[in-house]
Amino acid sequence: MRSPHSPLTFDLSGRVALVTGASSGLGARMASVLAAHGAKVALAARRVDRLEELAADIRSHGGTCIVVALDVSDEAATIAAYDRVEAELGAVDTVIANAGVAKDVGRATDNPPEDFDLTYDVNLKGVFLTAREGAKRMIAGGSKATERGRVVVISSITSFDVSPYSAFYSATKAGVAQMGRVLAHDWARLGVNVNMIAPGYIQTEINDGMFESDYGAKLLAKWPRRRVIDADALDGAVLWLSSDHSRFVTGTTVVVDDGQTLG
Repeated sequence: MRSPHSPLTFDLSGRVALVTGASSGLGARMASVLAAHGAKVALAARRVDRLEELAADIRSHGGTCIVVALDVSDEAATIAAYDRVEAELGAVDTVIANAGVAKDVGRATDNPPEDFDLTYDVNLKGVFLTAREGAKRMIAGGSKATERGRVVVISSITSFDVSPYSAFYSATKAGVAQMGRVLAHDWARLGVNVNMIAPGYIQTEINDGMFESDYGAKLLAKWPRRRVIDADALDGAVLWLSSDHSRFVTGTTVVVDDGQTLG
């Protein structure tokens, strides 16, 4: 037990983290934050050129990372990614399942079924494959004894708050939130904690231009603080849920939305 007189720090030295969707937006930010706090980080995504740029930035600040090409909807590619990370950085004990797409445009009646298929494959199936493979390896590596297995799933406030024109995206984010709770239950006695972060609207590439539109202006007007969240808003939640300090936290969703769902 930690002494109450010791300062609380998020030292992730010794941890090996895999971050999916790390080529831009929230994933890139989270990967950099984890590396800055001592974790060895595998940057995983399909856009390898962007990963290389991020890797160069992380290394220039003293961090340790590798670049891994990964399509999260492909089971064989997911297994191969973990194999490579283990060979180069060591066994993964921290998974940030962040990869996601948003294909909804206007009303659901205007969106083709193949856009739903892609959203499902990346946002739900991809999270499942990423989390499952990570947990398999954590359990095989002794997480039951160490209790250091961590899976952090990036959900969204759209998983429980009605967001117009996002039927595909919202459904998959609600799916990963509930799936995460079930996985947390199933792996609880095996030393793997599974938790979700549900961000509000943060200005990233996935919603580029939204807040200059009429729809975006209406969203801003209904939020109590009438602002988009800063990119660093998730730093604390990601560090906490990835660290030993979250030992007694599993199956929960941390909402970081600046009160947007109060509107």
